[in-house]
Amino acid sequence: MKKLSILLAAAILTLTAAGCGNNNNNNNTGSEATNKPAESANATTEATTTPKKNVTIKVFQFKVEIADALNRMAEQYEKETGVKVEVETHGGGEDYNALLKAEIASGSEPEIFNSEGNAALEAYYDRATDLSGEGWAKDVIPAAAAPAQVDGKLLGMPMNIEGYGIFYNKDLFEKAGITTLPKTLTELEAAAKQLDAAGITPFSTTNEWWSIGHHTINVALAEQTDPLAFINGTKDGSANFKDNDVFKKWINYVDVVFKYSQKDKLTTDYATQVANFASGKTAMIQQGNWIQGDVDKVAKLNVGLLPIPIDDSGNAHIYTGPANFWIVNSKSKNAEEAKAFLNWMVTSDTGKSYLTKEFKFIPALTSIKPTADEIGQMGVAVSEQAATAGGWLWGHYPDGVPQGWGAAMQEYQGGSIDKDQLLDKLEKAIQDIVSK
Repeated sequence: MKKLSILLAAAILTLTAAGCGNNNNNNNTGSEATNKPAESANATTEATTTPKKNVTIKVFQFKVEIADALNRMAEQYEKETGVKVEVETHGGGEDYNALLKAEIASGSEPEIFNSEGNAALEAYYDRATDLSGEGWAKDVIPAAAAPAQVDGKLLGMPMNIEGYGIFYNKDLFEKAGITTLPKTLTELEAAAKQLDAAGITPFSTTNEWWSIGHHTINVALAEQTDPLAFINGTKDGSANFKDNDVFKKWINYVDVVFKYSQKDKLTTDYATQVANFASGKTAMIQQGNWIQGDVDKVAKLNVGLLPIPIDDSGNAHIYTGPANFWIVNSKSKNAEEAKAFLNWMVTSDTGKSYLTKEFKFIPALTSIKPTADEIGQMGVAVSEQAATAGGWLWGHYPDGVPQGWGAAMQEYQGGSIDKDQLLDKLEKAIQDIVSK
């Protein structure tokens, strides 16, 4: 199978471009943090040393989609090295960041944990080991590394590259007689009406705060003329959501999704949302290529990817970025073994096979070149549109803001607040955290 060199090159170009707006705090410009990045005793070494035998490292991670495969990978690593890897997964409807902070506060220090970059990483500067001297670091796509780069240090290994938009079931579109793919918001609603008339539920959505919260709100952030200027303005009070033309258009997209989604959306969790789409109960889903593995467990769907339109300009996009980072905890007594595990993950044939074939990841390292069969239709679709994709912006807000957004979106989804109240609450979620 042909390698995805051209497609991944497009992804690299996109992420590099996104880095100009989405990830430009490489030197922590404007950071309010007082923590400093942890020093690494061997940050300049070319490769991680051979791991010791008879030790256990704990991985505290949030990606529920890879939990089973990651456990199998850990078992394989133990067979090869003698080092036991215990994986604890918290994601989906759980508040991973709150659980991680509670884990650390309890005195339990996982050797490896996940964190987003930018503002989200600031809380862990005193624990994040500098990985810039690791052998694999030279192969990381620059813009994928950027959210975890501070003062010249690379404080995490990017998990992968991900993208989201509206995945659609091609067979259900054909069944409903949709022959032209929607490119505008008016066309998207017309397609939804056509699906509904054919007895097909148009959208599968969820009440999960992170999905209807920061993923959906990111659409409007990324479509700003100058995303970072707008974000900084919402923090210092010089800009707001309610008076912003992009957000006024964006809410119309939200209304279309909520109006034409399944009846029990207020009680639909993430797993059920994906299962509804995978089983053919719904025709569209706003999610990312990370759902490929879960969809494949149910059916081999014939899917495509639509950009997300917020108006009728025809200038719609998908959104890409580094999903998260593997952070090596400098306060762990087994930090060297943790680095060795990450090194094995991205350099050994076994590890690389898990990343592409089992996790369905689009790698963030140029040294890992997957095939289309390995990353699936969704990964290929994201790669094909990567060159014109928007970035991921929610990471420029501190922890607590996206959760507040999610809560407000849940209220709006349930009909207890109107559009103006929603936009006020989105703004208040920022000020409640930033002004402290």
